Amino acid sequence: MTDETDPDSGSRPAWRNFYGRRSGKTLRPSQRGYLAEDLDRLRPPGVTREENPARLPLDLASLFGPGRPVWLEIGFGGGEHMVHMAARNPQVGVIGCEPFVNGVAMLLGKIRAAGVQNLKVHPGDARDLFDVLPEGSIAKAFLNYPDPWPKARHHKRRFVTQGYLAPLARVLAPSAEFRVATDIPDYVRQTLEEVPKAGFDLVAQGGVSWEDWLSTRYEQKALREGRVPHYLTFRRR
Repeated sequence: MTDETDPDSGSRPAWRNFYGRRSGKTLRPSQRGYLAEDLDRLRPPGVTREENPARLPLDLASLFGPGRPVWLEIGFGGGEHMVHMAARNPQVGVIGCEPFVNGVAMLLGKIRAAGVQNLKVHPGDARDLFDVLPEGSIAKAFLNYPDPWPKARHHKRRFVTQGYLAPLARVLAPSAEFRVATDIPDYVRQTLEEVPKAGFDLVAQGGVSWEDWLSTRYEQKALREGRVPHYLTFRRR
């Protein structure tokens, strides 16, 4: 990941590299309908630079209601875990970010089917959302089966690098929980090395999932292909 600097401020990134796919196979007509009919209603306003060039903080109370805890899922894939957590915890507001449009369309279909109301969807880079989330505003964060970028020269593109972890730490409340699930042993290694540097303490790790875990399509694929899932829990210092 490389950032260029805004020449006016000297600090805010004016442009960011994005690695990975924005879209995949052709969407079904129903999925195109979800995007056209539901996404604008569920998208938190003021995340993009076009909408919010001054990068003013989001008003989370106006999105979910005053005093409501807010959770964040980074890269929600097909959305099954995000919808599960929202339905299980109706007292919580959940924001998910995912740049892959096919995943966004799948999530919107699941939201319709489940009838959950406590979700917001940012269809883009998590870093843009980090820019405008208030400091200490997120009570729990999830990183489930992130892109492993298996080649050594691409490890800097992984989420578990300081360019992503430092802004994540900023928006997490003290003692907030950060969960990571992966089936890649080297991703576990890098997670254990990098996440504590960003201000987190390791609480637990191993092959036993969380009590409220919902296995995702990516986990099921890993199990079919003989890879062993690993679950890590950190707490923000």
